[in-house]
Amino acid sequence: MPLIPEEPQIHESAQGPRATPASGRVAPTPRPVPGPRPAAPPRPGRPGPLRPAPPAQRTTRDAAAAKPGPAGPAAPAAAPATPQIQLIPASAEGALDAAEEAVDLLLDSGRAPGDVLVITTGESHPWAAHELSFGEAAYWAQHDARDDVFYADAAVAGRAATRAVVVVAVNGGTDAAVAAALPLALSRAGALLIVCGDPQQINAVLGVGV
Repeated sequence: MPLIPEEPQIHESAQGPRATPASGRVAPTPRPVPGPRPAAPPRPGRPGPLRPAPPAQRTTRDAAAAKPGPAGPAAPAAAPATPQIQLIPASAEGALDAAEEAVDLLLDSGRAPGDVLVITTGESHPWAAHELSFGEAAYWAQHDARDDVFYADAAVAGRAATRAVVVVAVNGGTDAAVAAALPLALSRAGALLIVCGDPQQINAVLGVGV
């Protein structure tokens, strides 16, 4: 059955990753919900958190009491959490605006700009087009700096590193390009993947009946 888009709205109380429906569909959700994230660095012009006082110096007796005993078997590593997937219904013409609004909401909620990667499947984001005019080296240097939101076309997004949140604007491109962009975006999302586009098209390119 096709997804039924809902009016976008954000729910601050809905935190943390959420499983994708068993059918393989990308479930439509009202609005981007900031997933689990590390503490955001202070933005320029804002004072950062106070540094905690150093711990009190231990005495010789304290150090002896704290000496660890024989090491036991290592605990198994925890499996990585599956990123939460959210869909914001939008037309191809409105997908980029929806993605921009999603980014604004994420930043307003406290998400650090360097946590966010935006991928476009059609026309490049104006920021990406502008920065690429100065050359690819300067463009990717800003990606490596990780101090701001980074925008990339789906064709080159494979070079991007993992970020906590990935936003995909399905603003055009072939069905094959969209189908390739979505798994790539999911592999780059540490906590949250937001897809802005037509739910019927997204379900169709993922091989789900409409």
